[in-house]
Amino acid sequence: MKDKKIDIEKLLEANSSGIDREIEKLFPRKMSGKWLDFALGKALYKYDAETIHKTISEPLWEFLDRGGKRWRPSLMLLCCEAVGGNTSSIKEFVVFPELIHNSTLVEDDFEDRSELRRGKPCTYKLFGEDIAINLGSMMYMLPFVMLYKNTKKLSAKKRNEIYDMVVQELLRVHIGQATDIGWHRGMKENISEEEYLQMCINKTGCLSRLSCRLGALLGNGSEKQIEALGNFGASIGVAFQIQDDILNLIGEEFAKGKGLGEDIHEGKRTLLVLRVLKKANEADGKRLIEILNAHPEDMETIKEAIGIIKKYGAIEYGKEKAGKIVEKSWKEVDRALKKSGAKETLRAFADYLINRKI
Repeated sequence: MKDKKIDIEKLLEANSSGIDREIEKLFPRKMSGKWLDFALGKALYKYDAETIHKTISEPLWEFLDRGGKRWRPSLMLLCCEAVGGNTSSIKEFVVFPELIHNSTLVEDDFEDRSELRRGKPCTYKLFGEDIAINLGSMMYMLPFVMLYKNTKKLSAKKRNEIYDMVVQELLRVHIGQATDIGWHRGMKENISEEEYLQMCINKTGCLSRLSCRLGALLGNGSEKQIEALGNFGASIGVAFQIQDDILNLIGEEFAKGKGLGEDIHEGKRTLLVLRVLKKANEADGKRLIEILNAHPEDMETIKEAIGIIKKYGAIEYGKEKAGKIVEKSWKEVDRALKKSGAKETLRAFADYLINRKI
């Protein structure tokens, strides 16, 4: 796909503050009894808003205020526009992809025992494991407050469609995470490329698929358009993950936020690793597995593993694979959507995600 010189960075920057405002409308920075009454119903006795603020509001906003590109909600709005919808009437729904995405990060950091996220100590490091686990769970459910309180703008049918769509993708993301956890714990060695790509669709692709499907549904797109854009979103998610795997090994800016070679320390079986295991000689393949299973912390060993991965052209293979996956899914979108500025921006959006440096 050729770049149409659409400035995606500028688009994301323009959308970011509006997305944050919608999140703040849903969930205030300072917890209050009024919000608890609104979201949970009147207390039979009395809510402790102060403690709830310290254990939920404070860590949630500390994490969100670290930044992030907010590209999933921007993708949702773009898909709504691409099917002819009015984005101003659905902007409150951006909380779904953004809060769910951030909940996966909070939990993923704890599960992987990561040290840094966006250049700062992970939430479980700052606030404790118990608070982080509970916060991650709550952030999955928080967007539903907006849905079940939003009874005037949506029909019961559309609310049910949104609910079913979101819950299905939430199930998928947990299945994907479970698969990834099992692999980097060494539960299976002979992982096929097809199994890896399906894991990526579930773990990473489901949230971009949700963004696209939700935007198209709220924009009153046809079933064909919703399906095509959902598949495109899934492919973007997979390509995004592959680029993440690449940047984890060679991205200098990326490393500042998480740490160079963290995937090696965690023992992750990425597409790059699978490619090496398929192409490497016996000694190199065996050594790479030994390193991954040892979960090394010293940079010398991590760089040894990175060297083996580079030796067999896995970085280049990953980049090529990501491009092909997105290009294939775009053909379906191209047939389903009429020509428009939003459609062209979708093309540029995919290119941006798979060629980013951070």
